[in-house]
Amino acid sequence: MVQREVVAIVKQTSINSSIRAAQVRLIGKDGEQVGIVPTSEALERARDGGVDLVEVAPQAVPPVCRIMDYGKYQYEQSKRKREARKKQVTIEIKEIKLRPKIGEHDYQTKFRNLKKFLEKGNKAKVTIMFRGREMAHTELGRKILDRIVQELEDIASVERPVRMEGRDMTVWLQPKH
Repeated sequence: MVQREVVAIVKQTSINSSIRAAQVRLIGKDGEQVGIVPTSEALERARDGGVDLVEVAPQAVPPVCRIMDYGKYQYEQSKRKREARKKQVTIEIKEIKLRPKIGEHDYQTKFRNLKKFLEKGNKAKVTIMFRGREMAHTELGRKILDRIVQELEDIASVERPVRMEGRDMTVWLQPKH
């Protein structure tokens, strides 16, 4: 006969003798509803089966308890969390910075990298940085951003339109799925 005394693990789950209610709504080992029974009787049934009595809904009146192997339950929960983390997709925001007087070859290199980022499923922020007198010719920056948006319209859509942020002009792109 296995006898365990586990007290208040994560999220204040009451187990076995740490359950303080006089009566509980009991769910059996196979998931069948047993009904409302005194806590001592529920604890006895769990011990007879060699498993634990776990409080699954402490806010209910009376609290709901289940007869289960708590160690196995915890292991399965952690396993599910690991699986969920593996399937989780993290989307990064990549940033490309350009100048308004960028050369064609440099533009092509930056454009190629931007296209790779979007094809991998990442969002992208394209920034044109203006210095000094370049601020008088923001239309050059807008032309470059419009060209990028136009050339990428088949694989990306505009998340946030072109706008000035201080001395920078930005546009946010997201991949089309």
